[in-house]
Amino acid sequence: MVTRRWFLPGIMMLTLGLLPSLHAADGSKPLTKGPANVAELRVMQKRVQELVKKVMPCTVGVQIGGSAGSGVIVSEDGYVLTAGHVSGKPGQDATLILPDGRRIKGKTLGANSGIDSGMIKITEEGKWPFVELGDSSKLEKGQWCFSLGHPGGYRNGRSPVLRVGRVLNPADTFIQTDCTLVGGDSGGPLFDFDGRLIGIHSRIGLSIAFNIHVPVDTYRHTWERLAKGETWGSMLTGAPAKSEPSIDGVEFRFLMGVLVINEIKTGSFAEKAGLKARDHLSKLEGQAVSTLDDVKKILQKKKVGDEVTVEVQRGEQTLTLKVQLSKAKT
Repeated sequence: MVTRRWFLPGIMMLTLGLLPSLHAADGSKPLTKGPANVAELRVMQKRVQELVKKVMPCTVGVQIGGSAGSGVIVSEDGYVLTAGHVSGKPGQDATLILPDGRRIKGKTLGANSGIDSGMIKITEEGKWPFVELGDSSKLEKGQWCFSLGHPGGYRNGRSPVLRVGRVLNPADTFIQTDCTLVGGDSGGPLFDFDGRLIGIHSRIGLSIAFNIHVPVDTYRHTWERLAKGETWGSMLTGAPAKSEPSIDGVEFRFLMGVLVINEIKTGSFAEKAGLKARDHLSKLEGQAVSTLDDVKKILQKKKVGDEVTVEVQRGEQTLTLKVQLSKAKT
């Protein structure tokens, strides 16, 4: 399918297949169907323009040292949410760039590397525009959403760029959407169609239809730790003890909130089950997983020889496979 692009003042909007549908008028769960005719398309376009006016002033470019990303202001006193790999170490000087080009000073605060959440605080005096936090636990598969950010980094004279898409996989530890993202968008905001923040861009996928966002709920639950400048979580987690059951033949790497299969050993149970390198592990025994600790907690309740159900994302596909467990090897 060819995706057409319309250019509106200051934004880029993907249409015909990537357009938002509105929430029901009574505030019930969001509609997931696209526009049926030109009249509906125009209504939705108008809604997008209204939402952009509301949230655009709160979306910022982030520059820390020689790196660049995006972020969003979420409080009047200047707290900014971004990705953990964007904010980096606490206590660093940061430059935040407003949509009008104004540059303001900030300091990096805490970060959770395990899920890729990060926080920055504006250090200049002022009352800042800010967005409302949504509830990522209530997201539904197929729900329309939109992203803002600075693809390729902040560019003078260009407002944050808008991309529209759908929630493909809402989970406790990550949100997958088909909103197109590129380098520089990391740390930018993901919104629902009430203009509420539901996630922060974390990882750009292997295709434009596989992008990962940090759920906004994790920021709410860890707000005090982030604001205090704490850092926690790990990009890699240790292997299971020798006596524990394991998914034989799989080497994982943890990448910005997602467990990625780095390598599959020839002849292993994992290979026989159909797992492949670069698969993204999303669920084990029906439970969402995002770290090796999550995997180990589930496997500790199993024994060698048991079969487990594994759900992986492979490009645009979601696959459910059965894998036999073996004894962990050291």
